Amino acid sequence: MTNDGVYRNPVLNADWSDPDAIRVGGDFYMTASSFHRVPGLPLLRSRDLVHWTLIGHALDRLAPEADFRTPQRGGGVWAPAIRHHAGRYWIVYPDPDRGLFVTSAEHPEDQWTRPHLLKGGKGLIDPCPLWADDGSAYLVHGWAKSRSGICNRLTVHRMSEDAAELLDEGTVAIDGDALPGYRTLEGPKFYQRDGWYWIFAPAGGVAEGWQSVFRSRDPFGPYEGRIVLEQGDTDVNGPHQGAWVTTEDGSDWFLHFQDRGPFGRVVHLQPMRWSEDGWPEIGDRGTPVATGNVPVPGGTATEPPEDFADGIGPQWSWQANPEPHWAAAGPRLRLACVDTGTADLRHLPNLLGRRLPGDPCRVTTALRLDGAEPGARAGLAVVGETYAWIGLERHENGIALVHRTADDGVEADAAHAIAVDDRPVTLGVDVDAEGRCRFFTGTPPRPVGPPFQATAGAWVGAALGLFAIGNGRDGTGEFDAVRISAHNGSADGR
Repeated sequence: MTNDGVYRNPVLNADWSDPDAIRVGGDFYMTASSFHRVPGLPLLRSRDLVHWTLIGHALDRLAPEADFRTPQRGGGVWAPAIRHHAGRYWIVYPDPDRGLFVTSAEHPEDQWTRPHLLKGGKGLIDPCPLWADDGSAYLVHGWAKSRSGICNRLTVHRMSEDAAELLDEGTVAIDGDALPGYRTLEGPKFYQRDGWYWIFAPAGGVAEGWQSVFRSRDPFGPYEGRIVLEQGDTDVNGPHQGAWVTTEDGSDWFLHFQDRGPFGRVVHLQPMRWSEDGWPEIGDRGTPVATGNVPVPGGTATEPPEDFADGIGPQWSWQANPEPHWAAAGPRLRLACVDTGTADLRHLPNLLGRRLPGDPCRVTTALRLDGAEPGARAGLAVVGETYAWIGLERHENGIALVHRTADDGVEADAAHAIAVDDRPVTLGVDVDAEGRCRFFTGTPPRPVGPPFQATAGAWVGAALGLFAIGNGRDGTGEFDAVRISAHNGSADGR
C-alpha cells in the first residue's frame, strides 16, 4: 500500500462500501455500509488515512430480531454518517425498509447506545447530521426509489441538538430532476465552511457515477453546485460517495469508493484543495489519482488474527442475527451442523463470512467433519449472487470431499466426490485479479473442479464464507485458522 511515504489506491482494497470518516485529535475514524451482515456498522481507525485497523462494530445485532433471523439481502444498514459532537461519537444510518436511526458512544470502542428511530418510513436513505457553528442542528437525507417511489432529491430537516428528534417535515433542498443530466442524486454529507453550508453528494449510480458538491448560505438552499470528481481518462469507474476530512496540519482529503464488482466497493484516497473561487478541487484536476504522498507519516495498521484462539475476529460476520449454539471458538472454530431450513448459501443465516480481498490471494484452512449424520456438510465458500464451495460431506459409507457450484441457489457437482478418512483436510481457493476462483485441496495444492467466476451479491461484494449444515442434532465442522496470503498465479492453474 505504501512505499517510501507514497500510497497507492485503493487504500482499502475490499468491500468497505459508502465510507464516511472524521478526525478527532490525531485519529481518523471510518464507518461504512454493512447491509444484512451482523455485526453491523464497522468501525475503523487510522493515523494517516492510509493504514486502517478494524476496531469493532457499533451494532451487535440488527432489529427487529424477528425480521433479521434470516438474511435480508439488499436490506439492513445502508450508507451511514459518523460525526463527533459534544464529547460523543454519533452514527446516523438508514434501514431503507424502516427509517433513519441514530446511535452514539463516548468512544468508538465502547458499547454504543441502542439505536433510536429518528424518522420512520420506507425509502429514507443516506442521512447525515450537521451541528452548525451557531448551535443549530440539521439532517440531510436521500431517497430510494425502490421503496418510496422517490429518488434524485435531497431533503433537509431541522434536528434537535441531542439528535433525539427532527423538528420539521423537511424541505427538498436539492432536486436532481431540475439539474441537467442528473440521476440518482444520493449519499449526501453535510459540512460548514467559511459561512457556507456544503453538501457533498454523488450522482449517476454506483458503477458510473460522479461526485458533486453544492453550497448555499442557508442550510435549506437554494444551492449552487458543480461536479468535482469523475472518471475522466482513468480506470477508476464511478468515483464518488465518501468523506471530506482535514488533517491536524490543515490539509484536506477526500475518501470515496469505486465499484469493483465481485470485490465490492473499494476505498480510494484523493487530495483536495480549494480553488480561488472557493470550490473544492479533488484529485488531479477532478480525476482520481493512483498514488500520492501519505497525508500523515508514520501510520500502521493491525491485522485481525487469522486463528480463532481468542474468539471470532471482527473481520467475520454472520448473514443474520446469530444464535449462541451456532459457533464455539478456541483453539479452532467449531460450527454446529445446523438445520435452518435451507441449503442455499445465499440465504443461510449461519454462514460466517468476511470480505473478499481485492488483490489476488490464496485462502487456506483445514476442516474436519466430526460426529455428523449422513447429509451433513461443512466447507469453505465464495458467495455472491452465485456461489461455489469446497468441503466435506457425510455419506452413508463415510466422508467425501466435494466441490459444488450454484446458480440461482441450485447446486451442481463441479467435481467427482473423493472419499477421505476421518481427519482434517486442507481446503483452499486461489482468487485472481478478475475474481476467478480455483478451489483446491491438499499440500501441495491439487485443483478440484474448473475455475469459478465470483459475482457480487445484493449491493455487496462476494464473501469468503465458512458454514456447516446438518440435521441440527449433532455434528460440527471444525476449522483451523483461515490464512490469506498474496498469490500471483492465475485461477485456471496456469
